Amino acid sequence: MASEDLFFMETRMSSAKQVIVIGAGIIGASIAWHLTRAGARVTVIADSKVGGVATPNSFAWINASWGNPEPYFRLRTRAMAEWARLARDLPSLPLNWCGGLCWDLPAADMETYAAEHSAWGYGIERVDRAGAARIEPNLAALPDVALYVAEEGVAEPVAATKALLADAERHGARVIASTVTALAQTDGRITGVDTSHGLIAADEVVIAAGVGSPDIAATAGINLPIETPPGLIVHSRPYKKLLNGLVLAERLHMRQTAQGRIIAGSDFGGADPGMNAEATARDLFAATKAMLRDCEGLELDFHTVGYRPTPIDGFPIIGRAEGMDGVYVAVMHSGITLAPAVGLFATREILGGERDALLAPYGLSRFAQ
Repeated sequence: MASEDLFFMETRMSSAKQVIVIGAGIIGASIAWHLTRAGARVTVIADSKVGGVATPNSFAWINASWGNPEPYFRLRTRAMAEWARLARDLPSLPLNWCGGLCWDLPAADMETYAAEHSAWGYGIERVDRAGAARIEPNLAALPDVALYVAEEGVAEPVAATKALLADAERHGARVIASTVTALAQTDGRITGVDTSHGLIAADEVVIAAGVGSPDIAATAGINLPIETPPGLIVHSRPYKKLLNGLVLAERLHMRQTAQGRIIAGSDFGGADPGMNAEATARDLFAATKAMLRDCEGLELDFHTVGYRPTPIDGFPIIGRAEGMDGVYVAVMHSGITLAPAVGLFATREILGGERDALLAPYGLSRFAQ
């Protein structure tokens, strides 16, 4: 029996803890699902539709790719493994290990990334122009050298969030559409939330509201140092299959969704939409079409501008707020990659007091120094 199964079984045997999860994006949904499966009595509160603000606008790339120190790489690779575990537990989850083809780095940086991550155990394959053409035969512009990671993938973000919340509801969770106006406090402890529909009590409150998290935390005097950079992504109308996986080219990242839409951004989070988002979207879509063969009928459907909840040092905030009992924070960019690991680890910490060693660098207390 897997350690996660043992954890869930042991937790169910204890008295049920009442937990409020604020936020219905992918992080909130994963935490709610894991808590519910572990036997907690969970209420999810969200003031926006399922998926929240950042999740629907995500490129949804699951990876442990370049630019990260080894401790964060280890957390991300663990999260990739937890996606596989989550898909076994919830077969309806829209998950595709489609692989990622990358040449979005200067040659020297690409070599450094390949050498470093290969030494850490990441499955990077160097491919030449012919190799890239075999992986993505519909690319009109091919690099001389690229890196391919077969184990990278995507999760359709809104569909995955809905699947997690629907299954949590089937197992007893409640999902409430309401606005959290403040964290409720009694004797220095968070005891619930004030909402537009009244007070809701709980043993613990999880703040997983993305860009809305700082304002909610501030009602209890908790400072969450977060930036919210915008990112524009274009979405085509559904089209015949053109891409097999993720394409991470210079200043253009794209993939094809399960519905056949080509989605693309200037990087995986999208780039600043500028003063005229419509014009930026048209230019980006034109560049996308120029990268593809046999796409004469491909049409732009819409663009999105997402705001990414990004802690100021670029790394997640996951854990309890020191000096205030009863509140747990889970706010980060790269929420798609990290969601299943954060859900599991947060549940263990909230219900059993066990903090996973992989979370050691990511407590809120690091910003107090």
